[in-house]
Amino acid sequence: METGNQPAAGPAQPAETGVAPALASEPTAELQEAPYRGLRWIFLGSQGLRAGWSVLIFAAIFLILNIGIDAALFKAHLLSQEAAFSPKSAFFGELGSFLAMLGAAAVVALIERRRILDYNLSGPHRRRHFFFGLAAGILALSALIGALTTGGWLHFGPVALSGAAIFRFGALWGCTFLLSGFVEEGLFRCYGLFTLTRGINFWWALGLVAAMCADLSLRVRGNGVWGVYVVALLGLAPCFVLHQRSAPRSSAFWLAAWVTSTFFGYLHVGNGGENWIGIFAASLIGFVFCVSVRLTGSAWWAIGCHAGWDWAETFFYGAADSGLPAQGHYLTSMPAGNPLWSGGTDGPEGSLLVLGVILLLLLLLLSLYGRGKRNMPEAPATEPSPA
Repeated sequence: METGNQPAAGPAQPAETGVAPALASEPTAELQEAPYRGLRWIFLGSQGLRAGWSVLIFAAIFLILNIGIDAALFKAHLLSQEAAFSPKSAFFGELGSFLAMLGAAAVVALIERRRILDYNLSGPHRRRHFFFGLAAGILALSALIGALTTGGWLHFGPVALSGAAIFRFGALWGCTFLLSGFVEEGLFRCYGLFTLTRGINFWWALGLVAAMCADLSLRVRGNGVWGVYVVALLGLAPCFVLHQRSAPRSSAFWLAAWVTSTFFGYLHVGNGGENWIGIFAASLIGFVFCVSVRLTGSAWWAIGCHAGWDWAETFFYGAADSGLPAQGHYLTSMPAGNPLWSGGTDGPEGSLLVLGVILLLLLLLLSLYGRGKRNMPEAPATEPSPA
């Protein structure tokens, strides 16, 4: 059998053994055809639906359900256009968001073949972590109020409630802020943190953070946008170092924490009366809540801390919460002096002192849960990018 490489004339060639043609017929590495990926690979990864598509589906369902539920609550006169921050308006506002979030999570969990508890809600000792977080939130806010009062930057007025009204409003605000803790932690430290952790890399994280900052620079003036810029810049260098030195699986959690914490502050820009310290503090405590998920294995500590902090600030001490003064509070407190220290219209969260209290919360977390780290969840395996 001729191969086409033999000379037309010349000495007799050795007999062919059949080995050469067999070797020649084997494809080389360069000629091997890459496996066909197709459209399925764009939408599905090793863990099912890719994280980016999951987030888009979740966001679309959440927004549609939230609009629909709020419309129904308005029609039932349970929500109104009143600007007052009252227990009724706050409760039903949070209830609409909670139901929308639950519906969106249920649909996405069904698509991904997960349980809702898989979104950072299934760790050990959940009840204990929740109540420890609740106590930590109340105590941390009380420490901030104490520091402001000692420095003369917060004054107390007359008690606003008495008798049964104390317990009635205390319970109403307690239910409201429990819902608030579930909604905000559910969106950011449960679904958001879990989903981004399994499908983000440094360049996606950088792009998302840069997009938030660009949007604020074009759309918003004042209202503390520098708080978002600061947390974006603070997270840039550590995340880049992790990207350079760590495996994608070990760095993905912290990249997701950077994005969700920045986005947490980004959304607080819309609150009236916020200053840059309050926005930065929102992002910073969002990061602390991410650390709590990493150390305790779930978001229950964060949910409790969030609810306890807001309840103590709004109801018990009667201070403005992220620039929002409330109706139906127990004590009455008023800022005094330099807004840099008092927080001004933002409330205690707008004071420089809040940064120290948040750092104390972080140290408390590390001292309680950081030694053995036995509850630290395994980060989901990151997905390859379809790019």
